[in-house]
Amino acid sequence: MSRLYTLAATATDIADHFGAGGQADMAVPSETVEACPGLVVREANGHRILSQMLWGFPRLTREMRLRGDPPGRIGLVADLTNPMWETIVTETKYRCLIPLTHFANPNGTPGEKTRSWFSLEGQPILAWAGFCKNTAEFGPVYAGMTMDANGAIMPYNDRMPVLIEPHEYERWLHGTIKDVIAFEFRPPPPSDRFTVEHSDDLWRSGRLPPTARPQASLL
Repeated sequence: MSRLYTLAATATDIADHFGAGGQADMAVPSETVEACPGLVVREANGHRILSQMLWGFPRLTREMRLRGDPPGRIGLVADLTNPMWETIVTETKYRCLIPLTHFANPNGTPGEKTRSWFSLEGQPILAWAGFCKNTAEFGPVYAGMTMDANGAIMPYNDRMPVLIEPHEYERWLHGTIKDVIAFEFRPPPPSDRFTVEHSDDLWRSGRLPPTARPQASLL
């Protein structure tokens, strides 16, 4: 999966969708890439809370330490057996839902790649299965879990976000490690549920998907 998504909705609409209470004054980033702010829905004391965090857990390999490099970022959870995730994925206190409306993949030749956007028909706000934690290096951060792509996305990327249906929110937030594994390795949503929007916007253009631009002008 690529590292670019957008959230074309108001904070109030997002909070209402997830039952997280009113957060009308919270800024909603127009798009999110790794190391930049994004919104997450987490639980604390039995209540869902809409929070802003940075996308990407700190990543510091042995080679990076030897070179004296600062920590990098990793925003995608693809391998649950990786030691950096082994405690995160088993404990429900680290689970979160990542709101989005569209995610993007690059399309075209190197140096001229454009943005192709993907969204689910009939679901204006989507939930991506995520993990979040307060870190010494970057403060509160989050990452999203990925799965094998379906036929609509496979021509652009072999991975896609693990999308959680509204009736599954509780299971994701409170389920066992077996539930986490089941979410990652179940079949992806059918291709015919997805809307694909190709654009001529260059990958680094900062331009939103065409269907999101009228909504963004109202935010």
